[in-house]
Amino acid sequence: MQNDTERASEVIASDRVEGTAVYGADNNKMGTVDKLLIGKRNGQVTDAVLSIGGFLGIGDEKHSIPWSKLHYDTELGGYKLDVDEEQIKNAPRFDAEDTDRVYDREYQTRVYDYWTATPHW
Repeated sequence: MQNDTERASEVIASDRVEGTAVYGADNNKMGTVDKLLIGKRNGQVTDAVLSIGGFLGIGDEKHSIPWSKLHYDTELGGYKLDVDEEQIKNAPRFDAEDTDRVYDREYQTRVYDYWTATPHW
């Protein structure tokens, strides 16, 4: 449970982000934040890996999303993507077993191109 100091802070601990709900443009839940990718040199969050679909982590798809595309919505109590379900379904994704995919530059290039985001590299 968050205390008042934590709630008022501009920073958040990674364990508070992991598992947080992600909502689409229609305010319907799309999935959750699975993990964050952090630049080794600059310490900045570059991407969020989202878990979309499935049940209790089984049968879900993983999507790496540029962190700049997520915005925290205090009313929803989660992160919001200004996209619909069709856009997330068409986005680059990978299977939960393919954990190294998020580090692959070709995959990351496809992700940043799809989301029209400036790459962090």
